[in-house]
Amino acid sequence: MSTPVPYSQYDPTSHLLLTPEDRDAPARVARLREIGIGDSPVEEFDDFAADLARVTNAPFSMVNFIDENRQYFAGLYAAGRPGMELQPGPQVGRVMARDHGYCPHVVVRRKALVLEDVCDYPRFAGNPVVDEIGIRSYMGAPLIDQQTGMSLGTICVVDTDTRPWGRAGLETIKSMAQQLTERIAEMERKGGI
Repeated sequence: MSTPVPYSQYDPTSHLLLTPEDRDAPARVARLREIGIGDSPVEEFDDFAADLARVTNAPFSMVNFIDENRQYFAGLYAAGRPGMELQPGPQVGRVMARDHGYCPHVVVRRKALVLEDVCDYPRFAGNPVVDEIGIRSYMGAPLIDQQTGMSLGTICVVDTDTRPWGRAGLETIKSMAQQLTERIAEMERKGGI
């Protein structure tokens, strides 16, 4: 029987556990620096995010790395679809608080996560990205470092509409995460990012 994951943030008004405690964050940050991934966009990751959005037909796609306090989208695609508009409030940018979104859960769990309608899951429906950005569906997979076995970050797609990602979507996001993990290892062998 597995031990439940401790959570670092608790919302007493909703009685929901929100953001998972991430004990690997300091080691992850050190490993990312060793590889050469920092606080700058990476053109190859932007290209990957655009390809991921195309393959999944998603309006937003990210290559995301997470430290103790925030998330950084080293790869970002946010072109949207014709006629689709976000709700008023913050728009998608390269930096997001650690307690926003679902990638911190994927990093800690080390497993893909598919939320076809985030509002179907009380644990996830109260996340700030629902009200502030209008996110209604999410699909993400961890980037597992080939050298250390730790979760370095995630790739993910989100939509402001509900999406029936299904098993095909799950297999796609996992396969593409593996492709990017292999590419990161190759980039490191050639001297870093």
